[in-house]
Amino acid sequence: MGETVIWGIHGGKSGDADTLFLSKGYIGIGWADAGDLSKVADREGFKALAAKTWPDRAKQKPLWVVTTGGQMFRFIKVMKTGDLVAYPSKRDRKIHIGRVEDEYRYDPSVDPGYPNLRKVKWLDAVPRTHFSQGALYEIGSALSLFQIKNYADEYRAVAEGKAVAQVASAKEDTSIVAVKQDVEETTRDFIVKALAQETKGHPFATFVAHVLNTMGYRTRVSPEGTDGGIDIVAHRDELGFEPPIVKVQVKSTEGKVGDPEVSALYGKVGSTEFGLVVTLGYFSPQAITFARNKSNLRLIDGDELVELILEHYEQLDSKYKAMVPLKRVYVPEPADENDE
Repeated sequence: MGETVIWGIHGGKSGDADTLFLSKGYIGIGWADAGDLSKVADREGFKALAAKTWPDRAKQKPLWVVTTGGQMFRFIKVMKTGDLVAYPSKRDRKIHIGRVEDEYRYDPSVDPGYPNLRKVKWLDAVPRTHFSQGALYEIGSALSLFQIKNYADEYRAVAEGKAVAQVASAKEDTSIVAVKQDVEETTRDFIVKALAQETKGHPFATFVAHVLNTMGYRTRVSPEGTDGGIDIVAHRDELGFEPPIVKVQVKSTEGKVGDPEVSALYGKVGSTEFGLVVTLGYFSPQAITFARNKSNLRLIDGDELVELILEHYEQLDSKYKAMVPLKRVYVPEPADENDE
C-alpha cells in the first residue's frame, strides 16, 4: 500500500477562502461560473468546460485552459476520501494539515464563490518557518490545487503528530532555482525563519534594538532575565530624558501573542510614554482590539517587521546581514489579472 497522497491548496490570492476552509471545515475551488462539475467525465471534458465558460481567456491563454481543466479534474476525480491536504493560510501564517472526509459536492449555499467543495477535518497547524525552504517553495505553487511530492514527508509528519523534519537550515542556499510568482512571500519566510533560529530569546531583543537604531533611536537593552517585562527602552536624545520614551517588549515566538502579554506591557507605560510590542509571529484579535484603542501603543507583527528590515537593510550591521543574506533583484511585475 502506497503512502497517503497529500494535496496543496490555496484559498485565493488574498486568502478570501480562509473562513470557508478553517471555520466551516471545507476545502474548495472557485470557478463558480462553471456550475456543478459532477457530470463531467474526464480531463478533456473539464478542459472543454473551461474553454466554453471563459472563451476570452481561453483564446488569450490556451495554457490556462489546460491548467484549469487539470485542477478541476484532480479535485473532482483524482482526490480521494482519506487523502491529506495542506493549506497555507495568509491570515495566521500557518500551514494547516487536514484529511479529506468525503467526496465532491456542489453547494453554492455554503459559499457562493467556492461552490465546489469537499469536507475536511483539520488535524494540526504549524508555523511556516518550521518547514524547510524546499517545502515552502513547493507549497508556494502558482496553481490553486496541486499534489505535493518532493517534500511530502514534512507535511505527513504533521498529520502524524510528529515534529517536522528539517532538511535545511536558515543558512541553506537560497539561490533562485526556479522563477517563483510568490517571491515576496518566500523572502518573508526566509527572513523570519533565519531570525527565529539565530536570535531566539534575548538575542532577538538585541536585534530589534539595532533595527530601532537604524531608524534614528538610541536604545538600552535590559540584561537577560531581569527585564521586568520591558526588553528595550528607546529614545531620541542622548541621555533618555526627553520624550518620546518608548518601552518595548519583544517576542521571538513564531506563534500567537495574546492580549495578556500586550496588556502587561501597557501597564508599565506611563501617561507620557509609548509602548511597542514586536513579534516574529502574529497577534490575537483581542490583542489587536486592545491596542487599537490606545494611541500610545503599537504592535508590530512578523510581516511588518520584515518590511522594516527590508526598508533599513543597508544600514544593518554586517553580522545581521550575514545572518539574513539578501540581494536586491528585479522581477517582472505581472499584470493585475483575476486569476483563480
